[in-house]
Amino acid sequence: MKAIVCTRYGPPDVLQFNYVTNPTPTENEVLIKLYAASVNPADMHLTRGKPFFLRLISGGLRAPKRKIPGHDIAGRVEAVGRNVTHFKPGDDVFGACRGAFAEYVCAQEDKLAPKPANSSFEDAAAMPVAALTALQGLRDKGRIHEGSKVLIDGASGGVGTFAIQIAKSFGAEVTAVCSTGKINTARSLGADHVIDYTQEDFTQSGQRYDLIVGVNAHHSIFNYRRALTNGGIYVAVGGGLPQIFQVMLLAPFLSRIGNKKTCFFIANINQKDLIFLKELMEAGKLVPVIDRRYPLREAAEAIRYLEKGHAQGKIVLTVDHSSGT
Repeated sequence: MKAIVCTRYGPPDVLQFNYVTNPTPTENEVLIKLYAASVNPADMHLTRGKPFFLRLISGGLRAPKRKIPGHDIAGRVEAVGRNVTHFKPGDDVFGACRGAFAEYVCAQEDKLAPKPANSSFEDAAAMPVAALTALQGLRDKGRIHEGSKVLIDGASGGVGTFAIQIAKSFGAEVTAVCSTGKINTARSLGADHVIDYTQEDFTQSGQRYDLIVGVNAHHSIFNYRRALTNGGIYVAVGGGLPQIFQVMLLAPFLSRIGNKKTCFFIANINQKDLIFLKELMEAGKLVPVIDRRYPLREAAEAIRYLEKGHAQGKIVLTVDHSSGT
């Protein structure tokens, strides 16, 4: 099969479209014929090997240990391991696995769910990591409930566009923060209020929010906390490295003083939450925003575009098996 292969750290140019051995599912895995994958910031960082601590996490100090990047997938089941009970050949599925930028992938059964009946493979592939991050940040870490005043800082990217819609599905009052050119998209997704960050700094406005989700967190942890109500929660899911390190170092201490909470987390890929997203999509409450689509062979171009920081929603890779991707 053909796959995107990364044998050394560097810019997107290091990615090569080469032949590799077809994967074989273990007893708890599902072999999937891939039709779409999507690009996440983690793919960009792991390709470059920066920041350096990611090399420690991924286990490859001098070169990537896992040669095929990618996580989000959507496709059709080709074969299943002997312990798999929820899927059979021919089922359309979506979820996440390592090595997603390939024509065929193997995924753990518990990291997959049936593809939403009303979605394309591209729409389904856009969801897993970004939509689960939005869901778990709002529901599990942010304790969202009907009537919550929620602010989403960085509302026009992959996580942000899902966060607006998921927050509205919980009955929250949503304020979206984005750039001038993306205001209409935020409004179309259901945001009650939109702040253009090039014109206004919401941390200085005097408004207070029950929950702030920092997708592109470029303010200090102290500024975010100042914009919270008493009992409010700031959930950091992305942003610049100084802000992320600041949250990781200070959040445990700051959350023990006063009554405002701060946390940073990484999404947990699990079947139960994937099914929750599937049901939201089938109910018409969740619609992926896809900025651009690239054929699999052009994964380097997709990551290069993501690095520019202008993507509105998700970037998707498509696999056309009839023409060799």
